[in-house]
Amino acid sequence: MYDDAVENVLKGKTLQVYLYLLKRDEPVGVREIQRDLNFSSPSVASYHLDKLMDINLIAKDEYGRYYIVKKAEISILESFVSILGYTIPRLTFFAIFFTTLLITYLIVNYSSLNIHALIFAIIASIAFWFETIRLWRRRPF
Repeated sequence: MYDDAVENVLKGKTLQVYLYLLKRDEPVGVREIQRDLNFSSPSVASYHLDKLMDINLIAKDEYGRYYIVKKAEISILESFVSILGYTIPRLTFFAIFFTTLLITYLIVNYSSLNIHALIFAIIASIAFWFETIRLWRRRPF
């Protein structure tokens, strides 16, 4: 039941605010959120912050700044990983791995290529890049 409530709240601009707070990893004020996320007014940011506080994902410090209390486990974010403040699809690592494998194979075995290995590497690279790009286009932020 709790996961459903979190899933229902974390959509659209509320999800945008939540991801912004995750990325910042420090207490942030309402006006800063409004400015950085290009909201029309601080009250829009405050409304979404209140929604996040209602489901106990964030809290407010003594200076009125908001910070993450608990990371949400929601299905839409499972396909992404956050590295150095950037959120990228998990499949990116497989796409890079198989592309690197393909290039290395071509360089090392240029004179005696095995057609089966070459086809396997090409198909794997294309498939992982296709899925990575598809996830990137559907990202919620």
